[in-house]
Amino acid sequence: MQVDIGNALAAVADPGVTESGLEALDGQVGTAHERISAGRESGEFGYAALNLPETTDPSAIRSAVEPVADAGAVLTVGIGGSALGAATVSTALGPAAVEHRVLDNVDPAHVSAVLDGLELADTAVHVVSRSGTTAETLANFLVVRDEFEEQGIDWTEQTVVTTGSDGPLRDLADERGLPTLRVPAGAPGRFSALSPVGLVPAAIQGHDIEAVLSGAVAAAGQLSGSLFDCPAYAYGAVSYALDRRGAGINVMMPYVERLEPFAEWFAQLWAESLGKNGGGQTPVRALGATDQHSQLQLYRAGPRDKLVTLLRPRERPDQPVPDPGVEPLAYLGGTGLGELLDAEFEATEASLAAAGRPNVRVELDRLDARGLGDLLFGMEAACILAGELSDVETFTQPAVEWGKRAARGLLGDGTAPEADAVADKHRFLVE
Repeated sequence: MQVDIGNALAAVADPGVTESGLEALDGQVGTAHERISAGRESGEFGYAALNLPETTDPSAIRSAVEPVADAGAVLTVGIGGSALGAATVSTALGPAAVEHRVLDNVDPAHVSAVLDGLELADTAVHVVSRSGTTAETLANFLVVRDEFEEQGIDWTEQTVVTTGSDGPLRDLADERGLPTLRVPAGAPGRFSALSPVGLVPAAIQGHDIEAVLSGAVAAAGQLSGSLFDCPAYAYGAVSYALDRRGAGINVMMPYVERLEPFAEWFAQLWAESLGKNGGGQTPVRALGATDQHSQLQLYRAGPRDKLVTLLRPRERPDQPVPDPGVEPLAYLGGTGLGELLDAEFEATEASLAAAGRPNVRVELDRLDARGLGDLLFGMEAACILAGELSDVETFTQPAVEWGKRAARGLLGDGTAPEADAVADKHRFLVE
């Protein structure tokens, strides 16, 4: 991963960071790096997520999925970090003969549509919940299991479980003898893409998960005590600095369709980790070049409260554009779709800079398994650094847990007083 922060400097953008400001910030980065390194070395919760490239065992994953290796489709049942990482990895690695679908919401119409679109007799199920009690995940899994049984299919022969060391899902897996993998104890869900949580579907699809981890290992080797030597820290530090200067929104805009789920994964990573104590950049998902035609007007001419992150691979396959045969479109002849997409990328970058709007260029050599591992690890490290600089509890999510308890209370769990807030809702109804 390479990071170009030139268009985030005060010489170009407002808000922007001066070069002297970067030098001052680098001292804070060095201190934060020492804390991160100590946390990794001791295996402390959260920081241990940066050890996953070395501690994840791909052979254990291959062994667990062997019973479903001949599946024609794989269905991930999870929510949040238990699903977004898997969707990101599988989609980014490109088309496969084995389709990957995800149930990460409990919209009944959507759940029914997904199940109706799968040949369940040929579908592997990967159910993911650290606690084994996640309401949405367990409800969806019960629906999936019931659908298997209604069709006379033995779901136990087609299910792989990734969960914690104990809990109802672990008990079920042990009771039924299901292939089971461990959610890493030291990593919150949003930091677990480089573990069985994110890699099982890709393994079933036949992707090179070993290369994903190898790319992440290489990225880990780039961590150092200076933002000037470490792309991940450069991104995290500049994002933090711009947030403090008024750019409280971070637009993640990949210029490749296969990274659209990555933007969703990034949104959870950034929001859930940094949205604390009244602060934190708000992540926005966009897709180049599509959203140049739907959002760029705001980013270039609206409030000066945004950092735009432009992401692309340097190498990509191309598709020639045929000769249009009409003079006004002659400039397209002899080009390719990839060339056009790169031109759109660079034009957007220049457009933002010309208007003094901060933007950062993030590039991969290519979007392959190693490049993906590099990108995922880099953004996780960037987020952790930003959390250190912001002095927040990066690895907790108390607001999320409050909502979970309230929902359980509404469903009849008498131990959740947060549900009382629903009845206390202030109403001003207009009909």
